Amino acid sequence: MTTSPPRTRVAPAPAVAHRVADRLLALVGDPGTATVPYRIDWAGPVDLPLHSEQAVQAACGIMGVHGRAAGRPTPLAVDYAGTVAGVLAAQGVCAALLGRAAGADVARVRTSVSQAALFSVSQYLAAATAEGDEDDAPPAATRREAPTEAGHRLFVSADGVPFELEALDAERWLGFWQRLGAPADALRAGWRPFQQRFATATCLLPHTLHRAAGAAPYAAIRTAAAQAGADVLSVCADPRGGTAPPAWRLTALGPATAGAAREAARTPPGSGRPPLAGLRVVESTRRVQGPLAGHVLRLLGAEVVRIEPPGGDPMRGMPPMAGPTSARFRALNDGKQVVEADLTTDRGRHTVRELVAGADVFLHNWAPGKAARLALDAADLSALRPGLVHAWASGWGDALGQAPPVGTDFLVQAHSGLAAAVRPAHLPPAPSLMTLTDVLGGLLSAQAVLAGLLARDRTGRGQRADSSLLSAAALVPRPRQRVRWGPWETPPATADGHLWLGETARAHPEQLGRVIGADAARCPDAAAARLRAGTSTEWAARFAAAGLTALPVGTDLARLAADPRLTAAVRRDAYARPLAPWEFL
Repeated sequence: MTTSPPRTRVAPAPAVAHRVADRLLALVGDPGTATVPYRIDWAGPVDLPLHSEQAVQAACGIMGVHGRAAGRPTPLAVDYAGTVAGVLAAQGVCAALLGRAAGADVARVRTSVSQAALFSVSQYLAAATAEGDEDDAPPAATRREAPTEAGHRLFVSADGVPFELEALDAERWLGFWQRLGAPADALRAGWRPFQQRFATATCLLPHTLHRAAGAAPYAAIRTAAAQAGADVLSVCADPRGGTAPPAWRLTALGPATAGAAREAARTPPGSGRPPLAGLRVVESTRRVQGPLAGHVLRLLGAEVVRIEPPGGDPMRGMPPMAGPTSARFRALNDGKQVVEADLTTDRGRHTVRELVAGADVFLHNWAPGKAARLALDAADLSALRPGLVHAWASGWGDALGQAPPVGTDFLVQAHSGLAAAVRPAHLPPAPSLMTLTDVLGGLLSAQAVLAGLLARDRTGRGQRADSSLLSAAALVPRPRQRVRWGPWETPPATADGHLWLGETARAHPEQLGRVIGADAARCPDAAAARLRAGTSTEWAARFAAAGLTALPVGTDLARLAADPRLTAAVRRDAYARPLAPWEFL
């Protein structure tokens, strides 16, 4: 009997990351996954004392980005970085198996929760370190009316229903608010921050819009949205949400074809070649989820050909710029080949078919039904290219029926219960304005592709690989009840930023008080004032001398990217970006 090598663990182990990785590898169903041991560290190549989810969130930018809407760094109340690390580990194992099949000598895989955190803020890092200025400051009138409560302020109807709104263009935005009687100046002031909220993680809207929403019952709000072509969804207050869909669904395509798995003429990689070298991916994607999936496959070594509309993807021009192209766009699409094609024409669709004829994977995140309307669905393309893995990265999958609302990050957070899980119990549920499900959805789509490629290797049959933002949201472990935070859970302010206090310091207020020089339990205001008198670095050193962990919170992403302790994990040139988060040994 052959014994599989044990999974490597570290102490204290990032348990959530390992559970997510093991769950995804069990879904792959390939017995070979047990022969590739993986390791998930807390810090990995990051030279910082990181031994917990919150420490990683503090040091690697997540608290800073998530907290922008509140005006101060704020932890996510879920193990988000650990979940991302688990998906990365599963990807590494599957990629290693595919590399072995092509002749690569991969013994084991290593990643870390810190690398996962940095990877999850890739677009924000790019924007913060680009040459140009980020044109995202809200109008002055909007700033004067900024909400003061922590976190993202939800819309609440007259009958008390909290809801999220999605309007993908200005016409729908205007149509919705005009039907609710909102004043024209508020519509003009609110559109830009609303449109940019996915990129900036902020959304300061005029209070008059909230008053207009609060004057109408939810039924009238739904009617106004339907008439305007916008979408609204009530926010689920249960952190567990409803029934979780499967992480992905594989469906075999066509008959078994001998040698289908190697028709792309892969050459066995030599020493140092990435595991997917020789595989070809064609993608037709937009925004974050789809491009990120292609980005992951490219980092693993695949050749990725990106189909864009004539004139290029409009997102190329979104400031700030890194050279002639948007830094955010480059963070997800650098290194891909680009072919322009108008898919509304026969010629454009013919271009897609020509590209797919020599590809291993076709990846898209089109709206439901679009692939069938274009005759570019899985059945159409697998007939052209036997052995193809046809991947659809959707918003909802088939969980909400035939006519679901538009599947965007914030609506999925609202519906899935993630909006309730990421915030503590003393605050109302609200989605994070950091694109949590877009990032996880892109990673999960890439993992579904890898599972499809392994299934193709085993069976000789192509695969349809369907995943969704909703299934990605379900990966994040949820508490039965919303988390209740103790004192000092949110990083207090210092003279130059904010300081994250470790679990031990928070659990022992007497020790905390001795370091600060004020009774942290009985006189929190005095303790907070003392902290504001020193810098984050000074206080971190004082806590370390007392045997307690405290870390400066990474809110300035440009400074974070230049930190020499992150040199092995982040590359800086025209913009900063995390290096590939896997090590294949």
